[in-house]
Amino acid sequence: MVNTMQVQQLAYFAAVARTRHFTHAADLVGVSQPTLSKQIRVLENSLGSPLFVRTRGQIELTSAGEALLPHAQRILRDLESAQRSVDEVTGLRRGRVRLGATPTLCDWLVPDLLTRFHELHPDIELEVQEAGSRVLTGELGQGRLDLALLIVPLRPDGAVETGSIETTSLIRERLVLASPADADMPEVIDVAALRDLPLVMFREGYDLREVTLGACRAAGFEPHLVVEGGEMSAALRFVEAGLGHAVVPEMVVGSRPGLRSTRLEKPSLRREIALAYRSDALQLAALAFRDELLASFPPLRARG
Repeated sequence: MVNTMQVQQLAYFAAVARTRHFTHAADLVGVSQPTLSKQIRVLENSLGSPLFVRTRGQIELTSAGEALLPHAQRILRDLESAQRSVDEVTGLRRGRVRLGATPTLCDWLVPDLLTRFHELHPDIELEVQEAGSRVLTGELGQGRLDLALLIVPLRPDGAVETGSIETTSLIRERLVLASPADADMPEVIDVAALRDLPLVMFREGYDLREVTLGACRAAGFEPHLVVEGGEMSAALRFVEAGLGHAVVPEMVVGSRPGLRSTRLEKPSLRREIALAYRSDALQLAALAFRDELLASFPPLRARG
């Protein structure tokens, strides 16, 4: 292992080999000439061989010096490169963020977040994985993601339950019934009214599927599924085409003139969006992304 003093000695040796002059080499590395000469002698003694010889008033490398020089230069280059890499990561000029998000959040929240972060840190690599909350939680646990935007269940007291993964609540969103724009629907219906409606259902593992089926079963019935298996974009197109209705986040309906929304009551359906991560495994780039996201979306508790 090359210790600090040996690195300095190698730097002094390389400076003398470059300038072929002890005083000029001392000026180059920023030490006094006696200090440089002393450290060269210490290095020669530790190697058991002289590195320089004076010939006709000039400094020349000995055979040992010629053998050492390329190794010293390589060590100094590697150390400089290592320091530069650390400085770049510390200054967030390099790094990577691996983000997971549910399909709805990939459509709604993630693009703006990535754009803002990329503007602040253009050299940070960004990777996005789109999947359901259960899959994303598993990926976090296995260390294949740094952070995830997902849907979490709530205990009666409002606290988040996700095992060993740390979470921060971002927002609670209302779920509504999306229907074709020309459908004759009231402004508010009970969940029990879904019994008589054909529903467009999401694929297995989709968070909204679990919420919808759970609410229907709690009301004492199995819903009539006319189409199932799609993602959010496909489900909304199916509803616009008149195939049926779908329980979706309120945010996705407002931007689609081909849809109308109906509030669901008794019970009112909502879901919690949270940022999940393992705080003991976050690198600097992921920490910066987390802080930027939390600054954009204050935690639910802070919002009261």
